[in-house]
Formats: sequence, structure tokens, C-alpha cells
Amino acid sequence: MDPDWLVFHPEPSIPEFKLPAGAVDAHCHVFGPAGEFPFAPERKYTPCDAGKDKLWTLRDHLGLHRNVIVQATCHGADNRALVDALADSRGKARGVATVRASVTDEELKLLDNAGVRGVRFNFVKRLVDALPFDDLQRIAERIAPLGWHIVIYFEAADLSEYYEFFTALPTTVVVDHMGRPDITAPIDGPDFELFLRLLSDNDNFWSKVSCPERLSGVGPEGGYEDVVPFARTVVENFSDRVLWGTDWPHPNMKTHMPDDGKLVDFVPKIAVTRELQRKLLVDNPMRLYWPEGSAL
Repeated sequence: MDPDWLVFHPEPSIPEFKLPAGAVDAHCHVFGPAGEFPFAPERKYTPCDAGKDKLWTLRDHLGLHRNVIVQATCHGADNRALVDALADSRGKARGVATVRASVTDEELKLLDNAGVRGVRFNFVKRLVDALPFDDLQRIAERIAPLGWHIVIYFEAADLSEYYEFFTALPTTVVVDHMGRPDITAPIDGPDFELFLRLLSDNDNFWSKVSCPERLSGVGPEGGYEDVVPFARTVVENFSDRVLWGTDWPHPNMKTHMPDDGKLVDFVPKIAVTRELQRKLLVDNPMRLYWPEGSAL
């Protein structure tokens, strides 16, 4: 484990906010255990072990019902830990994988059968050696017949560079963490306005309103309040295309490790009605990941 890595919170609080029945954590990860599922040689960080059993324990502790497990860069395109967790979940988890352009149709079908419903591409320049434009274009065309979507991770300052490429993609596209806006900038500033235009002009684009702990300047002591106006704007304007997740076990956190119970308590600050909360936590993730099943 990297020496400056913070281990996930050992005793998260029980949320004060009562989640709606069937709530989904639509962005979380599994790491290892490294002895069983080694980390990728090309990784940019080495995390702590955070396997499926710990994730299920957290799910039940917080009052969640299902998980969407997102492949993280530390495992590269080796999706074995993800597939193992999906198999163990008894249908309560779906996955977002990482694949290379060399992936075969048979491998895609196996991932689909395991419960994978999307592919993630990382455009955060500090986390990748090369931006995956070519791979993404080729893979997007191949996964569209499966009904999969694309998840993209980028930082707000870079969206103008990627805008035309992203908006030409042929599938549903989910943006991680609101495109990491600079919340010290005005909410009506050019970067966040461009992100809102991305959503308003392209109805195949969704956004996760997750990770206030990565964006906030006031931190947990300030209740991440500086993130609220940004996330609430997205939720209220695009209520049918928003998702929420814990981001457990919170990779690359260097300043503080969030209490996952407090992250749940952040939800009613950004989704202020029961209708918005149900869309964010139940209806939207079910429509995207479990279209064949009921929320309960």
C-alpha cells in the first residue's frame, strides 16, 4: 500500500437519513485482495485491500440494497476481482469494466453474462499514461449492441478539449463526479456552464453527483456545503439522469477519509424531496443497470 494512502473508515456512522427502499450505491469499487487478485503493474497507485465482503458489510450497514461496482485503474483491464464480486452478489450488484481495444467478442459476452453493463474510460491526465481516444471510439461501437453504456472520468478544465469527441459517442454516457468541477469558481462560471450544456444538449448524457469529499474545500467539518449548490443544480435540472454513490473505499484520498454514513447524509442536501431522492437512488440506477428487474 502506498505510504500516503488512507485506509477506508473503520467504523462509519449509521446515517441519520433513511434511504428509500431499494437504494443503490451506483459508484463503488473492490480492490483485491491483492493475494488473490493482484494489482496491475502499470498502476499509478497501490491501494489497501478492500474486497467484496467488506463492501457487502458496508452496504448493509448503510441501509443500501444494491451496488454498482466500477473497475478502478489500479486493476487495469484485469476485471477478475470485479467479476468475482458480481458472482458473489446474488444479483445485487452490476459492474462497469475496463477493457482494451483488443478485447474479443467472446470476452465481452462473458462480462455481459457476469453482470457488466458499462465500460469506463479515464481522461484524468495524472492517472493515465495516454488518453484513450482511439480505444474508446472502437469499443463504443462494439458495446452499443449489448446495450452497455460508457463511463467517463475527467476534470472540468479539460472538458472543452474533449467536448466534440464525447458528444459524438453512440451510447449512453455517464460522467463521474460531475466532471470534477472547481467549486471555488462561481457556479455560473464557464467551466460548470459547459458541463450543464453537455447535459442539456445531449440527452444520452448522465451524471453522478458523488464524491463531495474530493471536491470540497470546507471538508467534512463544513458538511461539504460548498459542493451542495453544484450537485443540487444537476439533480434538479436533470433528475432522470443522475446517479449517486459512496466511492468506497475512496481511492487516492490524501487529506481525510470520509465517513460513509455522513456521505449518505449528504444526499438530502442535494435531492431535497422524496421524489428526487427516489429518482437519484432507486429509479435511475435501476433503469440503467437492472432494467429487467424490480427495485425490491
